[in-house]
Amino acid sequence: MRNDPGDGPTRPVPGPDRDSPTRPVLNETTAEETTARTAGHGAGHGADHGAGHTAAHADTATTTAGAPTARVRSLTARLTGLVRSTFADTTPLRTPAYRRLWLAGIVTVIGAQLSVVAVPIQIYELTGSSAYVGLTGLFGLVPLVVFGLWGGAIADAVDRRVMLLFTGSGIALTSLALWVVAASGTGDVWFVLVLFALQSAMLAMNQPTRSAVIPRLIPPDQLPAANALNMTVVQVGAVLGPLLAGILIPLIGLATLYLIDAIALLATLWATWRLPPLPSSAPADGGNRQKVGLRAVVDGFRYVGMHRILLVSFLVDVIAMGFGMPRVVFPEMAATTFGGSAEGGIEQGLLFAAIPLGMVAGGVLSGWLQRVRRQGVAVVVAICVWGGGVAVFGLTGSLFLAVLALAVAGAGDLVSSVYRSSMLQTVATDEMRGRMQGVFIVVVAGGPRLADLWHGPTAEAVGPGLTATLGGLAVIVGTLVVVWRFPEFLRYRGPVAGGTAG
Repeated sequence: MRNDPGDGPTRPVPGPDRDSPTRPVLNETTAEETTARTAGHGAGHGADHGAGHTAAHADTATTTAGAPTARVRSLTARLTGLVRSTFADTTPLRTPAYRRLWLAGIVTVIGAQLSVVAVPIQIYELTGSSAYVGLTGLFGLVPLVVFGLWGGAIADAVDRRVMLLFTGSGIALTSLALWVVAASGTGDVWFVLVLFALQSAMLAMNQPTRSAVIPRLIPPDQLPAANALNMTVVQVGAVLGPLLAGILIPLIGLATLYLIDAIALLATLWATWRLPPLPSSAPADGGNRQKVGLRAVVDGFRYVGMHRILLVSFLVDVIAMGFGMPRVVFPEMAATTFGGSAEGGIEQGLLFAAIPLGMVAGGVLSGWLQRVRRQGVAVVVAICVWGGGVAVFGLTGSLFLAVLALAVAGAGDLVSSVYRSSMLQTVATDEMRGRMQGVFIVVVAGGPRLADLWHGPTAEAVGPGLTATLGGLAVIVGTLVVVWRFPEFLRYRGPVAGGTAG
């Protein structure tokens, strides 16, 4: 409490009390003395009362002046809390190692998307055949499956920092090779496809390793926020990369896109170089280094079967993508339902962009994800939102509603992906995380291709809209059946600060 003018040592002290033994005893008191004493007492009392009264007024004035300030501070705190609970949680960015990787990833993801656009265009320029362009699916998928699984096993056996440096350098070198081929005009389509397959193999080994590193850098309770940040960056790159490629190719040429990709990768290599050593946590087998052959890959699948939370997380993702991804019907619906052209146009562009845009919006507004503990229930609800959005898309004849429904579906897919990735990073032990991330990469890459296989023939038989709707409804029914069979998934709770998952 502060010292006011009428408090403590600043207060006037009246003379000795009348009954005090220090007071001299007089037999007579003159009128003048009595008057003087009375005047002195009155003056002292008046000064004390006046000082106290002044202090009371000062307190009142201070309180009155401070009231608006307190209200402003309270309003500011509420607005800050609302923003933090609404927009993406950036707490993981306080960790320097994670922050460097994430910031470098922004540049690298956009650069990678430039190459994704450049490869099919280059192959079409070389051959003039869409059939050869279609081979990029085969040359990209096979290495992704094989080296995704094998690369995950390697990531569990070696220093993950070294693994990231090796595979990142490999991706950069293949981009440089593609640049040389495109700029010089040498090489044929098969050489380009082989380089593309080699780059896909390096990417397949890099991605599970990178995901397995994250839990070593940040606390478990921050994993949902970190995964939301990562996935938002990926989706932003998926939207901006093709747009930039379309703008840059007429200005600087197709070959330069590969060079930009290679240069952008330097940012990630720098961030990786700054990481601390991340040696394997796997126990040594008789003092020897852990083997990374077929047995290690099989052990990964066996591990999934023994942990039902992981098993269900993979099953529901296969159901969500295998039944629900409607991209095959976009061209036909753009032309027949929304009045566009099957060869392209704004209608088709909006349909293809709607899902990633919804995922970006979901990532930006992901602040609430960190507060959800019942993550199993959240995954089921999010996948049902995805399925419902796809089903509505198939039913509507309005382009606006179709794009909105797909965007809502994309936001649901982001929420599902965030929590499933967090489960994987939390439930799996560190010595198994690489292999689990390898399985995750295969599931994520393979699910949409399963949807492609049946959406095409079914759309030919019953129409594209009904096909999409049936797929969306199958997602909801299939997901509910799986969690009915494995109810422990619904009981799963994510970790809290200083705690564990359960």
